[in-house]
Amino acid sequence: MSLVGIIANPASGTDIRRLVAYGSVFSNQEKVRILRRILIGLEATGVQQIRYMPDYYGIVDRALNGLKIDVDISPLSFDTKADQRDSTRAAEILAENGADCIITIGGDGTNRVVAKGAGQIPILPVSTGTNNVFPYMIEGTIAGLAAGLIATGKISCKEGTFTSTRLEVVVEGQLADIAIVDALVCDDIFIGSRAVWKIDKIRQVFLNRSSPASIGFSSIGGMLRSIAPNDPFSMVLELGKNGQLVTAPIAPGVVEIVSVENVQLMAPGEEVDIVLNPCVVALDGEREVEIKRGRKAAIRLSTDGPLVVDVERTMAFAMRNKILAPEYGKKPVTFQNVADGFKNFEPN
Repeated sequence: MSLVGIIANPASGTDIRRLVAYGSVFSNQEKVRILRRILIGLEATGVQQIRYMPDYYGIVDRALNGLKIDVDISPLSFDTKADQRDSTRAAEILAENGADCIITIGGDGTNRVVAKGAGQIPILPVSTGTNNVFPYMIEGTIAGLAAGLIATGKISCKEGTFTSTRLEVVVEGQLADIAIVDALVCDDIFIGSRAVWKIDKIRQVFLNRSSPASIGFSSIGGMLRSIAPNDPFSMVLELGKNGQLVTAPIAPGVVEIVSVENVQLMAPGEEVDIVLNPCVVALDGEREVEIKRGRKAAIRLSTDGPLVVDVERTMAFAMRNKILAPEYGKKPVTFQNVADGFKNFEPN
């Protein structure tokens, strides 16, 4: 029986970067509207069960209000904390229950904590956060269709997903935490405000994906070299005052000229030492790990990252194999009054 999990973060899209940059506030009402379209897409593919993370705003409950769909839907049962631990715990429960796919509604930070609990359950991340690199900016209906095709087995994980790398924070030889996009070494002693926005506080930037068309700190590396989500290497940038200048959009409406003193690539399993001590390491845009004075710390690249639904590949496979159009292609379609070369149209 196909099972899809939904983890919608009511706090995504509302952090301090709305005050220090020009990021838009992504309201929970808009998340409700997106989720309604996702649910309709899931139903259309024949998904039988949906289990969702309860939250203080009631995103899924509101989405279901007045929506008539023939799917078994209910909340997960656990002791919620109203913070990021809920997303990790919900992902763990979904993995324990054999979920076929997890849809997340949030940003890079939301998906980082979901990835910690999801194991190898495919994740389809729908963007509603701030500096989003990991999740898709995608219409909810298409997200529901793609997730449903994977969950019902109409399209296999081999055909419709990829495995991302991840960055691991290693302290005194032990895994302390992970990042799915970037890890920033900050010249701080305490975590304080979680969101990072001041470039002059950052000394090292570790990236396992980058693009010149992305926003956030990964865009610094993106101006130098692109790294695809499934590429088996990552990049390390050392920032300082005497490096080469790179112009990058580090936040919505914020373009900085950054001095990059050194660039190197990391292979899977390789560790690069964190140069500051003490310091704070920000993971996917939020300060998370304090490195105390005298403790040895490094960042390691791992190929054991989350399994991610590739929406473009999934929907293209569905088109080529007529999964959503099983009656189509049994005979040529004829168009009238067009060029001779197109009178008989044979489906791919």
